[in-house]
Amino acid sequence: MYYEQSDFLETAGSDTLKMIARARELTRQYYACDYRDAGGRAAILRELLGGLGENVAIDTPFYCDYGKNIFLGDDVIINMNCTFVDNKPIRIGSRVLIASNVQIYTASHPVLPQERLWPDWPARKTCGGTFFRTYAQPVQIEDNAWIGGGSILLPGVTVGKNSVVGAGSVVNRPVPPNCVAAGNPCRVIRFFESGEQG
Repeated sequence: MYYEQSDFLETAGSDTLKMIARARELTRQYYACDYRDAGGRAAILRELLGGLGENVAIDTPFYCDYGKNIFLGDDVIINMNCTFVDNKPIRIGSRVLIASNVQIYTASHPVLPQERLWPDWPARKTCGGTFFRTYAQPVQIEDNAWIGGGSILLPGVTVGKNSVVGAGSVVNRPVPPNCVAAGNPCRVIRFFESGEQG
């Protein structure tokens, strides 16, 4: 994974920890809210998320780090047990289907241990801070996409308009528009015309 020094984040600052705590509280409330209480569920999502379109359905359980970095268009379905690690923005277009157990990660860590540790890590370790460095890059899912069950989207990827990501895929590079892509790592299987049926 390629990253710039500017991609690194401070993940243990007091403001960050407050945002995470609030997101945990709101996702607990959302989980506990009666499934038939559409108004109550929508109110929680409006407070939790950075942007919420019309006709959005998020099943429970749903997990996220901050919430405020997640932006959803109209007519979006997110099925049960999805995890969005939103250290950077996750932007999801309109008419998007996200199946169960999908994981979207904007954050990761360097592979080399000398890059993974903060230069001042001994001091951080003793004061309760994180001793590892985290970088983050945004993820985007464009209009009309379908992300199959159990798929994992890694930092910095875009899934193009109308495309389908097959179940269980690990997306570590951009998926172009108008295609079916699948596998680990995810690769294009075929392209189709955007008006093609079935």
